[in-house]
Amino acid sequence: MDDFLLQTNAITKEFKNIKAVDHIDLKLKRGEVYGLIGRNGAGKTTLLRMLAGLAQPTEGNYTLFGLSGKKIAALRDRVGVLIEAPGLFGNMNAMQNMKVKAMALGLKEDDYIRELLSSVGLSSSDKRPVRDYSLGMKQRLGIAMALIGHPDLLLLDEPINGLDPEGIIEVRELLDKLSKEQNITILISSHILEELSKTATRFGIINRGRLISEFTREELYEECRQFIEIKTEDIDSASTLIERMGIRDFKIVDKTTLKIYERLDAVGSVISELENNGVKVISVDTGRRSLEEYYISLVDHDDKVTAGK
Repeated sequence: MDDFLLQTNAITKEFKNIKAVDHIDLKLKRGEVYGLIGRNGAGKTTLLRMLAGLAQPTEGNYTLFGLSGKKIAALRDRVGVLIEAPGLFGNMNAMQNMKVKAMALGLKEDDYIRELLSSVGLSSSDKRPVRDYSLGMKQRLGIAMALIGHPDLLLLDEPINGLDPEGIIEVRELLDKLSKEQNITILISSHILEELSKTATRFGIINRGRLISEFTREELYEECRQFIEIKTEDIDSASTLIERMGIRDFKIVDKTTLKIYERLDAVGSVISELENNGVKVISVDTGRRSLEEYYISLVDHDDKVTAGK
């Protein structure tokens, strides 16, 4: 069986000569949590809407569970969706909203519905109409409704939007449990890499409708680990001396800058070795690139490349 539960092939959506989604190739493995990162207007929601069957691609196609085209329609009940504002009946309470969705799928298990509500931090005994709910509570209810029917795939657009810190933790733990214990595949979008890094196992950066980078959680943290930054006028001699000291984990950033990622407690001896061998050190600094800084660097680079075309 193909390991890819979802696969897009140059999927594109154009509105009045503007490509909201531009030839994206995306593959989701079964059971993984894939984080789609991009600023507002990058194309995340449009992509999710196409995958949910709420919009048709202008070009390209996609497969779900190995099927494509009209055959996908029969599989829609295996996909849970929360895109933009949850579709809720404001005059009904949470339990009633859940029952309406469950009945549409042919389910009449009240205990199952109560369990889902509890899993997102909501009470099945709360009789308040959902119009009186906070934005965060509505988001939680939307996630619970997306889980009705035991879906194999969840498409979640900014699901932590409006949640308080406690609610964010609850949703994070829920998604982790769904992925690990039920092998549910999750595609989740956000503009906050820092938070999504605690949930997703693999990431895609979308900018101006294009998928510009993909990486695993391990690769992300590798890019953002602690370092010593050394600036010198003789980068070649500096790198040769550093290698001679047995340091292998370093990177030349530009003509005057290199970063060392190991033996961080030996910065003094490194500088002494350089100075004693005639390599003038302009400055020394330590730091750790934040996840958001890494994301911004990728997007800024893509913007500059695009502007230069």
